[in-house]
Amino acid sequence: MALTGKQVRQLRSLAHHLNPVIIIGKADVTDGTVEQANEALEAHELIKCSVLDTASMDVREAAEELAGRCHAEIVQVIGRKFSIYRETSRDDVEKIELV
Repeated sequence: MALTGKQVRQLRSLAHHLNPVIIIGKADVTDGTVEQANEALEAHELIKCSVLDTASMDVREAAEELAGRCHAEIVQVIGRKFSIYRETSRDDVEKIELV
């Protein structure tokens, strides 16, 4: 699902106030990282991730790999942080209403 410009702007404004829940370090994007991200996306739909200086990947590469492996959309990459979005399949989670 490709996001429209309006939806990206809406998600960026929501992600601004989030703290990173996934931190990518020296081991880069591992299966454990992907599993954690999938759980966080199912619970929250929108998550912020951080890439440490010790990672061998740059931030854009890490965002693309994690989003690809989680079947999510990249919302924003800025500095050492990025945000990704995926609609949850759970019914007990309050879903983000995209415009």
